[in-house]
Amino acid sequence: MTSFSELNLSESLVKGLTALEYHDMTPIQATALPLILAGRDVIAQAQTGSGKTAAFALGLLHQLDTTVVRLHGLVLCPTRELADQVSKEIRRIARPLPNVKVLTLCGGVPLRPHLASLAHEPHIVVGTPGRILELIRKQALPLKALQILVLDEADRMLDMGFAADIDAIVKAPPQQRQTLLFSATYPEQTRAIAERHLRDPETVTIDNGDSGPDIEQRLYEVADGSRKLDALVDLLVTQRPESAIVFCNTRNDTRDVAESLDRCGFSVLALHGELDQRERDEMLVRFANRSCTVLVATDVAARGLDIKELPLVVNYDVASDADAHIHRIGRTGRAGARGLAITLMTPREAARISAIAERMGQALIRQPLPQVNGKPRPLLSAYLTIAVDGGRTDKLRPGDLLGALTGDAGLPGDAVGKIDIFPTRSYVAIARNHADSALKRLRDGKIKGRNFRVRPIGH
Repeated sequence: MTSFSELNLSESLVKGLTALEYHDMTPIQATALPLILAGRDVIAQAQTGSGKTAAFALGLLHQLDTTVVRLHGLVLCPTRELADQVSKEIRRIARPLPNVKVLTLCGGVPLRPHLASLAHEPHIVVGTPGRILELIRKQALPLKALQILVLDEADRMLDMGFAADIDAIVKAPPQQRQTLLFSATYPEQTRAIAERHLRDPETVTIDNGDSGPDIEQRLYEVADGSRKLDALVDLLVTQRPESAIVFCNTRNDTRDVAESLDRCGFSVLALHGELDQRERDEMLVRFANRSCTVLVATDVAARGLDIKELPLVVNYDVASDADAHIHRIGRTGRAGARGLAITLMTPREAARISAIAERMGQALIRQPLPQVNGKPRPLLSAYLTIAVDGGRTDKLRPGDLLGALTGDAGLPGDAVGKIDIFPTRSYVAIARNHADSALKRLRDGKIKGRNFRVRPIGH
């Protein structure tokens, strides 16, 4: 079974999938979906980007009766970013169905709007464990009719310390429900959660023991650790990727590497745990819309990121274990695109490399560092981001910003990049050579007949 049309799905869902150009199932979908649609509890082990979101989204929507106003499905995610992405995917797949209400409920924002949004019961909720448990304890999230519970990226939620929250949440809804657990890796802690809370589950494993056919791995040894930054600069200049994530093991190294790259003239940002939610949102918007070329991050800060078309991942520090290494390099080589994963290794990290190679079942061959002749040319981003202090609550849509820029502001259409609309603010990527003109025109003109505060972000 390889086609969605072969499944026992409603005609509306099949037509919707066809409109989204979802025709053939990925391996995780082909294996897990028949079990999910049959109502079985499922443990599914597959890497990020394998199509797992569509698998459980179809499971949620297959049995949904939109005429009944009640909470039918709950999806737990490790981060707000992943929760937002999951919500968007569920809404896309649900378009053919009438009046499906999907709510995203995550921490980092005030509780009051979430309480107000729950005054009318949603069909599906996607959220992070801390906020979901808070709402359950306030008796604001009704779980008595819950039919399906999804634990997405369960290993990452447990790594982030959510074990007690997950246990409390899973015990709250009726026990006669369907539970789906998705995880990139299956360590002991994840196995224990599954044993406690799933009923006679079917286990589905999509073999991602190696990096997959679309990811090339390269290992470079840096004999002197103090030369590692120079090696990173040389590699970035040689590869010249449109975007890259550089992984460090500590928050301090993340900041130091980002500051050093910034001094070298790169468009770079540092993603770490000390950022507030707005700073994090803006940083990820800039990276996704190509207003930043290099994102330096720790494993914890980068969890839940889903950046499409990422050509390069660099392990500035060797990962602490094989599972973390596999998760890092899985950020590239997505959706059939070819990816490159580079690891810099000092002699002290040789034992970690051996353990990773053994776990992956493939040798990581050391290669000489590339030689860069002359002064390195930094990687400047193709775009700059302009923030508009208005969003969905102001009825702004991407078309309104595009119209204001290409119409009143007179910019060519190809000068406008990705547009992101949030509840109270919006972001638009503008080609560097048009950024000053776009900023001036938006400040002097109007968007949808109104004046909004407009400001550039970054440089």
